[in-house]
Amino acid sequence: MTILVTGATGTVGRQVVAQLVERGARVRALSRSPEAAAARLPASVEVAYGDLAVPESLAPALEGVTGLHLITFGGGSDGQAPLQTGRELVALAEKAGVSRVSVLSGWDESSVEEALRSGSVGWTQVRCVEFMANAFDWAPSIRAEGVVRVFGDHPGAVVHEADIAAVLVTALGEEGHAGRSYALTGPQALTPAQRVRILGEALGREIRFEELSEEGYRASMRACGVDEDMIEFGVQLGTEPPEESSVVLPTVEQVTGRPGRTFAQWATEHAAAFAPEISR
Repeated sequence: MTILVTGATGTVGRQVVAQLVERGARVRALSRSPEAAAARLPASVEVAYGDLAVPESLAPALEGVTGLHLITFGGGSDGQAPLQTGRELVALAEKAGVSRVSVLSGWDESSVEEALRSGSVGWTQVRCVEFMANAFDWAPSIRAEGVVRVFGDHPGAVVHEADIAAVLVTALGEEGHAGRSYALTGPQALTPAQRVRILGEALGREIRFEELSEEGYRASMRACGVDEDMIEFGVQLGTEPPEESSVVLPTVEQVTGRPGRTFAQWATEHAAAFAPEISR
């Protein structure tokens, strides 16, 4: 059985590929830059060209594929816009004989989920409120100043990217997950200040936490060139985060049979990314 993984070099996609390889699956990775992708993936992984925003380009990559992992973005010049090609992608998958699809969904439903709901392929949806990997955004200020500045110190049940991948891989490799929508969290709801403290423990040094005012947050985002719509979205999250963001769910363990990884584990695994430049 061959499984085609889209977004294969992304934060979650790399984990999906690695875990499928560990299970002995035949993995094909889709990329708009196959040579660059091949250098970042296990040697056993076949890399095929394809652009999710240009559906017809996927036809060769789908040959012989029975399982497919889909992402819901890949449009626009930067590849970050929501896909508008879901109907065409799902039609190609059905024509190729794909029998299982997993989808990593974002905040809003895209054309991909809409097409799958009306299609004939068995599919599983995975949703997450926030990734542990979002802490990488703090790395520059930690390395340079030993400080993290955040607007809104609300708890979030952040989830490890390896656990997200584990649920997706289970859905692709085992029966009983078609038609299911899984909301994933980590095993703890932690505020940014608590996560910063845990990162400091992993690094063996103190990291300061500074909570920004709304005015300070707006100014810092504008200085980085962030557009006003995104700033307003950030303000909304910082003042009134969704209730579900702090609710710990048992889904990871229920689906995979093992407890979700903690943020302390994540911090230990990635401590080198936060170390001062002089020691890296």
